[in-house]
Amino acid sequence: MSSPHATELVATARALCAPGKGVLAADESTGTIGKRFATIAVENVEPNRRAYRELLFTTPGFETFCSGVITFEETFAQSAADGTTFVDVLASKGVLVGVKVDTGVVPLHGGLDGETATQGLDGLDARCAGYYARGARFAKWRAVLSIDRASGKPSDLCVRANADALARYASICQKNGLVPIVEPEILTDGAHDVETSAAVTERVLAAVFKSLSDHGVMLEARRTGTILKPNMATAGADAGDGGASTEDVARLTVRALQRVVPPAVPGILFLSGGQSEEEATAHLNAMNKARSISHWFPYDPPWALSFSYGRALQSSVLKAWRGDAANVAAAQEALLARGTANSKAALGEL
Repeated sequence: MSSPHATELVATARALCAPGKGVLAADESTGTIGKRFATIAVENVEPNRRAYRELLFTTPGFETFCSGVITFEETFAQSAADGTTFVDVLASKGVLVGVKVDTGVVPLHGGLDGETATQGLDGLDARCAGYYARGARFAKWRAVLSIDRASGKPSDLCVRANADALARYASICQKNGLVPIVEPEILTDGAHDVETSAAVTERVLAAVFKSLSDHGVMLEARRTGTILKPNMATAGADAGDGGASTEDVARLTVRALQRVVPPAVPGILFLSGGQSEEEATAHLNAMNKARSISHWFPYDPPWALSFSYGRALQSSVLKAWRGDAANVAAAQEALLARGTANSKAALGEL
């Protein structure tokens, strides 16, 4: 792909994947943040959403572990209490701002029961141009797939449809100067084992990178402006005693990535999925600590392996805050603690 923004795309991608840093996923939709607020008895209204995001973005030391923030469209347009836009608040810390540009999922016609496709391509070109003009430098699009061995999920149709949409989104983003974060999430719902999760992850990512190539998204080595945000290969939430060890998750996840992800990709920023804060950090740490274990991996992973967590950075924060301004400092301390732990994990130093 040729883009007038090629040099900037490379610089942005590298900045997002800086050693020891990750991306905060603060892009929960209004409905999703409402579910999170319900757990702490906070009303889901705009002033509360704005106050909570301000708490996150103004945390002292935030920039030491965070290279970028993914925002929801409402958040992208909001300002802090003193009138400074959130874009400027983050820019003052050297933190890049991104926007979630998909508009959610709908049932996939012709797919298996419960399979979905992600919407948002209509008008995306103009929206991306507008986000760039207002200070955004990257974007995110989430595809959602599930595993069910009995029915054959994910179907070939579901894999192809979501891979194609991710590629079209990525191409549009790069044209407009935004680094695309490509997020094909395989949900943890189900009783499948970790080996099945790894195999499906490999299959889905192979299709995604084939489609990215077909759409001219991938650039030559060291000149790519695309970041992958995949799930880790974990056993299903209902696997029971069939759950996997930390080492198994790390080994099988990286093995799947090594088989299908081009070395040109600058970084892989994992989503936390259904993992607890502690699990997500431990798995990331194990992957980076194992880089020197030659019998695990046939060669050293060429990408930065870091995080783009939502719940795994915010669960403790929400519990500490509970919608009370008197608790802001405690909530920010909780965010700094989780961010610091994941920063160390991204270096294999936890």
